[in-house]
Amino acid sequence: MTQDEETGLRETLHGQVKWFDPTKGFGFVVADQGGPDILLHANVLRNFGQSSVADGARIELVAQATKRGMQAVEVLAIEPPEGSEHATEALSEDHFDLSEAGPMEPARVKWFDKGKGFGFANAYGRPEDIFIHIEVLRRSGFADLQPGEAVCLRMAEGSRGRMAVLVCAWDMALHANKDA
Repeated sequence: MTQDEETGLRETLHGQVKWFDPTKGFGFVVADQGGPDILLHANVLRNFGQSSVADGARIELVAQATKRGMQAVEVLAIEPPEGSEHATEALSEDHFDLSEAGPMEPARVKWFDKGKGFGFANAYGRPEDIFIHIEVLRRSGFADLQPGEAVCLRMAEGSRGRMAVLVCAWDMALHANKDA
């Protein structure tokens, strides 16, 4: 825990996303150690490389005590909600194991409609659209995607074309390439 003279106490916390609404631009996190809910603003999430986070996702963040309560000032890590690895069964007749997917590739979201439950992206240097299903998005720890948002995808060939099987923050391609 450190003292920031202007804004109050800062500490690194682990917790779970209570809810996050990309339309409103904020949500709340419940810390594992208890205490008041922690405000998570969309700008803090965007600095991490995501525009949304799934309800129930595990999160590590730096929180700061303010006059209005605890607020996240930096996101350090996000893990998809527990039990979400079974969500791919709702996709369709196409079922994929991550071992069948290609490498992590940077992509840009074309559009995503949360109400319809799907959208499309384009991988850099590839002309075809990549289908993104809402369950893959949730399993990956996201609640929504915005047009033009940069992400990383692992894809597999489905019966109707290329499909995302994992969605990550865009900077994951840098980390994946360093580890390769």
